[in-house]
Amino acid sequence: MQAAETISGDVSHDQGKSALSRTGVLPAQALRALIKAGEIGSSEAPIEEAQIQPASIDLRLGRTAYRIRASFLPGREATVREKLDDFTFHEIDLTQGAVLETGCVYLVPLMETLNLRATIAAFANPKSSTGRLDVFTRLIADRQVSFDAVEEGYSGPLYAEICPRSFSIKVKTGSRLNQIRFRRRGSQPSAADERPGRVGDRALRELHSDLGLVEGEAAIREGLNLSIDLAPPSRSKLIGYRARRYAGIVDMDRIGAYSIGQFWEEVKVEKDRRLVLDPHEFYILASKESVAVPPAYVAEMAPFDPLIGEYRVHYAGFFDPGFGYAEGAAPGAKAVLEVRSLDIPFILEDGQIVGRLVYDKLTETPDTLYGQGIGSNYQGQGLKLSKHFKQG
Repeated sequence: MQAAETISGDVSHDQGKSALSRTGVLPAQALRALIKAGEIGSSEAPIEEAQIQPASIDLRLGRTAYRIRASFLPGREATVREKLDDFTFHEIDLTQGAVLETGCVYLVPLMETLNLRATIAAFANPKSSTGRLDVFTRLIADRQVSFDAVEEGYSGPLYAEICPRSFSIKVKTGSRLNQIRFRRRGSQPSAADERPGRVGDRALRELHSDLGLVEGEAAIREGLNLSIDLAPPSRSKLIGYRARRYAGIVDMDRIGAYSIGQFWEEVKVEKDRRLVLDPHEFYILASKESVAVPPAYVAEMAPFDPLIGEYRVHYAGFFDPGFGYAEGAAPGAKAVLEVRSLDIPFILEDGQIVGRLVYDKLTETPDTLYGQGIGSNYQGQGLKLSKHFKQG
């Protein structure tokens, strides 16, 4: 078997240097520069080239999973290790693979470590395939007070908190469930640097006018608003999928291995173009709009907003530069929505606004774009389940 390609140390020192001198989200070439500089490292095995996405790095599970009593944050005064003794039920060896059961909470030290400079912070999210399997995954770091965020200048280990919700999953050392991206602010902090690179509504309208973020008119208010598609044009009347209970185990490293019908029920459109979300059920649905993320930008779904309903529409929600984008062509990819009603039944109607995309500027256009020779699974997608299921 061919060895995995690692990040070479003989690449030009200048590669990624210009991208590290500006404010905004860092592209792939800047991430490689951080790896070479030792600011992103690994405690066990070198970082592989295949882990590097256009604006993020896939994180790998380490050798041990800890079944813990409940989710927790370490807080300002403690490391994650210092908290583990109080919360751990037992340890699980992942080197040969192991099953993580639904409804249980696990903490897994990751292979990757950070030693960031004072102007760079990190943010994480589940990979698309993780979110589409209803696996709740969050990043934790020492002395941090929030999930999925690492403060500027952080030096230390990283951990993944994992809670499978619908399906039990099989993972092993090296499995990739979440990804991390990096944001650089100016050398002199200011109020404008709180989210360096964030694209405001006025600039977003100009971007849509120039490049086209959706087909037709864009609904822009605190980001690009997206609506739910409950009226597909096809004869199948398929609008989504609902996860089956007690369906079986999904191996996170097996691609195209599972029958859709074993794990999912089809959801068909009704005449009234409405869908009642049953409490605590998990659905895969799609946006009415096809969206695009131009090469110099990234996008993410905004956090859950209780003002529009007691449900959430994403776990992953990160869109790489180039997603759904082709120069001179209409936007070409739906936003797949991971939907769960929280405590009460909730009615969705066709065309109802269910979420919004916020865009960030990259410090430089990535040297590789989503869908261009990097094995991107969801480019040009419509309604689509995770890559683990047989398509067609």
